[in-house]
This record gives sequence, C-alpha cells and structure tokens, in this order.
Amino acid sequence: MRLNTRSRYAVTAMLDLALHDGDGPVALADIAHRQGISLAFLEQLFARLRKARLVTGTRGRGGGYRLCQPPSHVAVADVIVAVDRTVDATRCGGRENCQSEARCLTHDLWTDLSLHIREFLGDIHLADLVERKRVREVAARQHRACQPVAPPRAPAVEERPGAPI
Repeated sequence: MRLNTRSRYAVTAMLDLALHDGDGPVALADIAHRQGISLAFLEQLFARLRKARLVTGTRGRGGGYRLCQPPSHVAVADVIVAVDRTVDATRCGGRENCQSEARCLTHDLWTDLSLHIREFLGDIHLADLVERKRVREVAARQHRACQPVAPPRAPAVEERPGAPI
C-alpha cells in the first residue's frame, strides 16, 4: 500500500503545526518553505483539514493556522481520512467490483490490510511523532535553514578625539 502525496503532505504539515504548537498561529507560507510543499497545494489541504475541524485559521497580520486539539488528541489516521476520506488498500475502493465488476480473489486480504493500517495509524498521534528524537533533529535543521541570514555589519567607526563623527 502506498499513501498518496495528499496524505503524506497533510501529515507533514500537521506535524509541522504540532512542532510549533504554542507559538501562535503558523502561516502556511512558513510551512510551505520549511517542508518544500507548494503553498497552493497546502491551501487546498488546509481547506479539508479545517472542514474536518482539525485546524482553525486566523486571518490578518500574524494570522495562520493552529491545531484545534492538543497534538496528543490528533491521530495520523484522522489527518489522512480528512484529506483522502479513507485508508484503503483495495483496487476497488471497497466496492467489491475489483475483477470484471465482481469481487476479486484477494479482496478480503486487502480489506483486512486496510483495517490494520487504519488501526496502526489511529494509534499514532502527532504528539508521539513530536517526541521522536529524529523528528526533532529534522525540525531543528529546517528551522536553522529557514532563518534569515543577517546582513554583514559595517565596520565600526573608530572614534578619535576631535574627529568629526
């Protein structure tokens, strides 16, 4: 089973929000820059996440998005379902028309796999991911890479007695 780009990017963006939980609203442009995701694509994802009541937006200067619940209450499966509606390993989307409009030989296998994946991702919350050492290391690297570079300072003017300043 392969998760699509929409699911992967939504989980990544939500994890970015969780990492900045408590910092105030996070601008989508900042997430886009840190995570290398198109701003237009993030806007589409966040419309779905907002509709699912996983995030709330604040308009205006200093605006952005926040999680509606603490990271410990947001399961990865909830994020995926919000943007993709389901976690499904079947070819037929669960409609049982996988082979010539009839159920295929392995339909139950893929249905069972879908259930296991859903349970697995339902047991992992954003807070669990935030606590991972490697996630923190990557977040620190991204933070450093996104910091504006300070312009070089002009050399200090040497003061001499009686010299004009």
